[in-house]
Amino acid sequence: MIHCQALRWGAPGQPLTPPLDIELQEGSFTAVIGANGSGKSSLLKVMAGLQKPLSGKVALSAPHKAGLSFLPQQQHLDRQFPISLQELVTAGFWGSKQSSEQRRRRLRAVLEDWCLSGLEQRPLMALSGGELQRALLARLSLADAPLLLLDEPHAALDEHGQALLWKHLHAWHAEGRTLVVVCHDLAAVRQHIAQTLLIKSSGCLFGASNDLIRQQPLTQVA
Repeated sequence: MIHCQALRWGAPGQPLTPPLDIELQEGSFTAVIGANGSGKSSLLKVMAGLQKPLSGKVALSAPHKAGLSFLPQQQHLDRQFPISLQELVTAGFWGSKQSSEQRRRRLRAVLEDWCLSGLEQRPLMALSGGELQRALLARLSLADAPLLLLDEPHAALDEHGQALLWKHLHAWHAEGRTLVVVCHDLAAVRQHIAQTLLIKSSGCLFGASNDLIRQQPLTQVA
């Protein structure tokens, strides 16, 4: 599903790691961890085609543009933009061929599933951080993409919101989707995600989450 070959990324002339060679299989569930500024978010942007690599390449087997969904961090969203929560979530239907009635039923179900019912007409600026994050995740639910790249999806979520998040991530994985998730909560990574890519300036490591977080010998991939 995702093949990185001799991939380097970062500011021009300042690659963040040695060349990265890694292949993430279709249907895999991978955490990306590392210190602040190590390049986790930039790597996801390169994988999503939103940022050019310094060298090397990324090959995706997603069949078309609608085959990939990217969840950015909230800070990159303009909360002053004059749209409602419902309009934000409905953007997940982009490229969908469902009828209007099918969309209405699906939207209603997804809003209820993410505990957003009753907030449909609330503007973005009036949402709490947790409500906005659940709205962004609800938009992903409507997209039905086989490849999901999520940058800190747990950000701003309370305990209930995090429980909803992990329930959906496991459900999407069970459906055969490929997930790559940037996460700072190492306890959650060990509990929920089997394999992890650790990004370090000295070289990236890839392996079983429990082994990696316990600093056991791992496969160096950059």
